[in-house]
Amino acid sequence: MSKNFALVGAAGYIAPRHMKAIKETGNDLIAALDPFDSVGIIDSFFPKADFFIEPERFDRHLDKLRHEGTKKVDYVSICSPNYLHDAHIRLALRNGAHAICEKPLVLNPWNLKGLEEIEKENGRKIFNILQLRLHPSIIALKKQIASGPNDKIHDIDLTYITSRGKWYFYSWKGNLAKSGGLVTNIGIHFFDMLSWIFGEVEESKVHVYQENKAAGFLQLKHARVRWFLSLDSSDLPPQAVEKGLPTYRSITVDNKEIEFSGGFTDLHTKSYKAILAGRGFGIKEARNSIEIVHNIRTLKPLGLSGDFHPFLRNK
Repeated sequence: MSKNFALVGAAGYIAPRHMKAIKETGNDLIAALDPFDSVGIIDSFFPKADFFIEPERFDRHLDKLRHEGTKKVDYVSICSPNYLHDAHIRLALRNGAHAICEKPLVLNPWNLKGLEEIEKENGRKIFNILQLRLHPSIIALKKQIASGPNDKIHDIDLTYITSRGKWYFYSWKGNLAKSGGLVTNIGIHFFDMLSWIFGEVEESKVHVYQENKAAGFLQLKHARVRWFLSLDSSDLPPQAVEKGLPTYRSITVDNKEIEFSGGFTDLHTKSYKAILAGRGFGIKEARNSIEIVHNIRTLKPLGLSGDFHPFLRNK
């Protein structure tokens, strides 16, 4: 049967992927919320959806639907700024709906306990979008590592550069208290994926931590990871600059490049299909990456010492 969805953060960058996923899984978006009204994208998917710019009226609407019973919301998709995820998850569960939330569920690991409690109180589930776990190349890598020697420690370089303009640092994404910083914004999926494949963190170091770039080292149970994340276009390597590409993404395992440049367009739909089939990722799966990025935010940068990422040699 078709499920009823509501969506928080309809004007954001990631919201169209959620609308597309709701549509492609045969469900209906009946209400959306955003303080900004530049949400014409809704017409491409669900033009009949009710729209609200005030959370109080949106909450009231969901409550009315729940009490009337005819069009009760089953799921609330959350695409709001990171620091509001906790509040919007609670709004969803209070209204008798499951929550499907973009990364991170929360900025601080200790807030997960409260979400576990509200799950139990309301009998509803909280799901996190961890789409890299559904990427075919990443699944193949996990199978390859699992079938190899159990005592092998792999050498990994993670590099992700995605150019951002001045607007980024004036938005909530540039506010550490609201976003968790660039390591949370652009790195959390990669840290989730690596720890999912190579095991828990045994040691973490930070070499560089700036507003627009960060780099460090993770010792995982089965891997040594040198990582570099940047929003600065001047960090792009020549092969990206020559092609006019604003983004460079690379993961090497034991000096072998893992190809996963494509295959991203349908990962949200795959995530929704898994959630609707009872196979979604919950608080338990989300915890590890939240702890990793929170710990990185608290560490003092060491500078260029020890086993640092090769991109730092030119800095």
